[in-house]
Amino acid sequence: MKKISHKVSIVMGSKSDYSTMKLCEKVLRILKVNFETNIVSAHRTPERMFKFAKSAENRNISVIIAGAGGSAHLPGMIASLTRIPVIGVPIESKKLKGLDSLLSIAQMPKGIPVGTVAIGKDGAINASLFAASIISNFDNKIRNNLNKWRSKQSKSVKKKPK
Repeated sequence: MKKISHKVSIVMGSKSDYSTMKLCEKVLRILKVNFETNIVSAHRTPERMFKFAKSAENRNISVIIAGAGGSAHLPGMIASLTRIPVIGVPIESKKLKGLDSLLSIAQMPKGIPVGTVAIGKDGAINASLFAASIISNFDNKIRNNLNKWRSKQSKSVKKKPK
């Protein structure tokens, strides 16, 4: 049986989202998870989005992390086109501080689930950890790397405030 090389695909609606989504790359590099990063807009490049979502499974994509702001249709649109798990990262907006994005991603109609994380940079980090957790079910190397991450995180918490 051929070993599958699991990969995470990080997508975002525009270049301006990269300041948040680059944290996904940082965490996935630490955990040694293969990934790719692309701009795919649900509104401005719908054909690119359709082709991306329809081809993801054949490209060994195991999890998709989709960052989107404002109306934040990207995660839901991708999820409607593939069976691959999609994690939506709400990008913080100027007007509503990302609450619009969060609600748009979280309020998917039944039958089209999208995992949703916190708004902004914390959400991007958690999306990467969540993606690695999914892949760790099938990849012992990633499982070990994720366990090391969590152990290091636990050891960094002080026992006393002083």
